[in-house]
Amino acid sequence: MEKKLFEYSNDDTFEIYLLIKSADIRVAKNGKKFIAFTFQDTSGQMDGKYWDASEEDIAAFTAGKVVKVSGKRELYQGNPQIKLFKIAVTKLGDPDNPDLYVERAPLKKEDMMEEINDTLFEITNANMNRIVRYLLNHYQKPFFQHPAAKRFHHAFTGGLAFHTISMLRIAKTIANQYDDINKPLLYSGVILHDLGKVIELSGSISTEYTLEGNLLGHIVLVDEEITKACISLKIDEKSEDVLLLKHMVLAHHGQLEYGSPVRPKLREAEILYMIDNFDATINMLNTTLSRTEPGTFSERIFGLDNRTFYKPSESSEKINEIK
Repeated sequence: MEKKLFEYSNDDTFEIYLLIKSADIRVAKNGKKFIAFTFQDTSGQMDGKYWDASEEDIAAFTAGKVVKVSGKRELYQGNPQIKLFKIAVTKLGDPDNPDLYVERAPLKKEDMMEEINDTLFEITNANMNRIVRYLLNHYQKPFFQHPAAKRFHHAFTGGLAFHTISMLRIAKTIANQYDDINKPLLYSGVILHDLGKVIELSGSISTEYTLEGNLLGHIVLVDEEITKACISLKIDEKSEDVLLLKHMVLAHHGQLEYGSPVRPKLREAEILYMIDNFDATINMLNTTLSRTEPGTFSERIFGLDNRTFYKPSESSEKINEIK
């Protein structure tokens, strides 16, 4: 059975089929063009640079295509990357279906749909319930297929829905622990907070930012979608219910410098911000540590200030189990 990309160790050479997740055309200091690739298979994503790219190369090696890659795994500034020896387009009979190389959520789509639908019955505020149902119905297919990000957390098929469910589970635990939390508001905010990513991102095969995503961003986009839902459902957009819900999504990045136009001013908005950050952080850590040998430090995690994390040795885990 062919080894996956992240099953190779540093300095290993390989020749395997990979999906081109992204292919950015850049210009080197010598004035020649090169392609900054992100390659992917079901084990994860890794970058590699293709120097002195011709126009034919640029036209042939585009995002969303499967290619045969010969290269060596190296470390660059603490992160794994591919030193490319050769890259070739696939031939007839090669495994060239992009779906074969895409990471997927650990839950089935049907199970995720059922869990979110069950939560809708807990949103007992009529206006919030109608808005959430309307938007989920309108964007059902991309919501359960899209990744939650281009690269760093939940960047796989179904990642958006899986991130949402993970956050809902945490939210329910918190809501049951502390009195007076507005559960309908919190659950509505969790479900809608990243829904704008179905417009911001192009999809899971070759994830890129759309023009709307680049110019507006998912926070503004979901705010607009709530407005559209209110118009269709004949709900007063200036009612407190809607204003509270809009605040939840507008404030969910927590800080102005992180893209939120307003900082949290509701208890539930503060909780949403913390849950979102917590779940994204754990996902980045789990993904990275799953590719780290016990007893060593991980690669640098860009989304966590380029820090490295230690994975305890198997012997220490066994000691803890005995205790």
